[in-house]
Amino acid sequence: MRVAISADHGGFPLKADLVAQIRDLGHQVLDLGAPTYDPLDDYPDFAQAVAQAVAAGQAERGIVVCGSGVGASVAANKVAGVRAAVCHDTYSAHQGVDHDDMNVLCLGARVVGAEVARELVAAFLSARFRVEEERFLRRLNKVKAMEAAMAARRPKTSAR
Repeated sequence: MRVAISADHGGFPLKADLVAQIRDLGHQVLDLGAPTYDPLDDYPDFAQAVAQAVAAGQAERGIVVCGSGVGASVAANKVAGVRAAVCHDTYSAHQGVDHDDMNVLCLGARVVGAEVARELVAAFLSARFRVEEERFLRRLNKVKAMEAAMAARRPKTSAR
């Protein structure tokens, strides 16, 4: 599987460890930054990069690491086709994919340590959406319909 990953300054130290782990698990890594530590960078930039890569099919899953994981989750969910969640326990990291087809995991480097983060990544990447179970597919289709309805309501911008 190809996994996109990024981190702002809050998650930067943890990202390198997670990149190595993802590769050790046999996955390809699409590292979308930050390339260097910058205390003035902004989490929406990194969340957007991962979310767009997942939405465009450049990666099957994404991981964004910031200080709490919350901002990254909020920002990533603004991209159509992305189902991002902040998870700090392995049950949610696995179940989010298993039941809800979550495709972006958001982690808070200031909330979980490196070992817990590795466990969360392993749970997230090993999970598969249970498409064969009608209730999960029905619920996912409702979420997708909500997203489509919101997109249809957005005003069209005109070219000038």
